[in-house]
Amino acid sequence: MRRVMIVGQPGSGKSTLARALGARTGLPVVHMDHIHWQPGWVERTAAQKDRLCAEVEAREEWIFEGGHSRSYANRVARADLLIWVDVPVALRLWRVTRRTLTGLGKSRPDLPSACPERLRNLPGFWRFIWATRHSSRARIARLVQGAPPELRVVHLRSLADVRAFLARLPDQTTRQHDQG
Repeated sequence: MRRVMIVGQPGSGKSTLARALGARTGLPVVHMDHIHWQPGWVERTAAQKDRLCAEVEAREEWIFEGGHSRSYANRVARADLLIWVDVPVALRLWRVTRRTLTGLGKSRPDLPSACPERLRNLPGFWRFIWATRHSSRARIARLVQGAPPELRVVHLRSLADVRAFLARLPDQTTRQHDQG
């Protein structure tokens, strides 16, 4: 396992899984939100996001979590493992609420600095999660169904699935990396 693509809808636990998997494997973790956002909640252009995604995808090792479906085909072509974190919308809404309330005024590790959690963003984010719950899931399902046969796909539907997946992995944190 050298290149891991993690997808899922907002609040599914992609970032948390990526950090845990990175700690377990020693692979570098890239959060799409670092590419999507600049400090101060400034969104990058699509061209900037495409370029930054291509730079990550070209690396020899990565755990790349998050959206930007425009780059899914490139990531799938390079990945040797595709993980779909697919949990119920009610759980995702709860997680987004909890992380917002517990992190008010602070930036999460999966976001650039100066992107603090803000309560005023929560209602709009809830609406987005609710409005895209079917379309986004269908897009990810099509991605998974169309994955090349040689690509290992893991579909995690619960926290228990995530824990079991991580428990099955050997601890490789002592391996050496060529950080070029």
